[in-house]
Amino acid sequence: MARRQSSSPPVLPGFSYIRPLGSGGFADVFLYEQDMPRRVVAIKVLVSDAINPEVLRTFNGEADIMARLSAHPSIVTIYQASISADGRPYLAMEYAPDTMSARFKKAPLSTGEVLDAGVRIAAALETAHRSSLLHRDIKPSNILITTLGTPVLADFGIAAALTADGEDAEVFAMSVPWSAAEVLAEKTTGTVASEIWSLGATLYTLLAGRSPFEVDDRSKNNRDALSARVAKAVYAPIGRRDVPDELEAVLARSMSKDPAKRHESMYAFAEDLRRIQYGLGMPPTALEVAATEWAAASPVNLSDSVARGPVITTVNKNSRRAARASQPAPYRRSADDEARAAKPAATPMRAGLIGAGVAVGAIAVVGGIAFAVLQVV
Repeated sequence: MARRQSSSPPVLPGFSYIRPLGSGGFADVFLYEQDMPRRVVAIKVLVSDAINPEVLRTFNGEADIMARLSAHPSIVTIYQASISADGRPYLAMEYAPDTMSARFKKAPLSTGEVLDAGVRIAAALETAHRSSLLHRDIKPSNILITTLGTPVLADFGIAAALTADGEDAEVFAMSVPWSAAEVLAEKTTGTVASEIWSLGATLYTLLAGRSPFEVDDRSKNNRDALSARVAKAVYAPIGRRDVPDELEAVLARSMSKDPAKRHESMYAFAEDLRRIQYGLGMPPTALEVAATEWAAASPVNLSDSVARGPVITTVNKNSRRAARASQPAPYRRSADDEARAAKPAATPMRAGLIGAGVAVGAIAVVGGIAFAVLQVV
């Protein structure tokens, strides 16, 4: 199928367009420079032709989820969500210049890199699960590499609420090489166990340079053939000398055909990876997981019935006029001021006191201006 041509970048107040970054099914991603604070950002923009109530609900849900979870160091940071002047919703996010997908295609990653990434992403997913959210599309291309070289999880566009039975979502979301057997069989739309499979399959891919159920004959790696091998779930060892048997065993467990035989949580999966790091003489990666009290405090509501405030993309003339009216009148020197200015300079001690008084006065004026600006915004 022909690749969709990228849409034109929107004109966004406070941002300067640089270049395109990529295109997906419903959105394009562009690189912009933000004016204040000065930084480069990745802006994900919905394609005009794809905007409908369902897609818009999904996009809004992604913004809410990422805003909720991006405080986690292993989840990509979102800065802003709004609507462009031409009516396209967009997300302004942290710019990550590389992906795990691009890296493993150049060469398989080292065991140390994969263990570190595995712990970090497992911690991010455990945090999402504690917030009653499933990612549902864990794969190498959704693990980005930041400018500091650390892996972060991205793309919560098809995330779903996690209910007691894991069956809240209606859409079957799958990326065949990394989806669990029960998801491909449409027995579930996603569970914690299916996400453990997907992370295990992703780590396997980074080590092997191919997805777990691919074979050397590329003609046998079409969707149907891959799905048939995933359904059997016969684990094929990676076979690298630097990949210890303990890691092979952990990955094999994560991709067990029976979900009940997998790790009970992402936390347990991460702990197994940390034990392997310790056994190899590596410093275990910090397991950073949000407290359950935080997760329960303000859960994300994926319903489109949630009320949202007005979106403002430009400053109109009335708001500028109101801003000017709220500013204090310019200061004009009086005759008394002129007389005081003509007096001899004060002694050093008195000068110090006068200086302190001026400083306090300046703070008061600045505070008044700041308050007026806040009132306008």
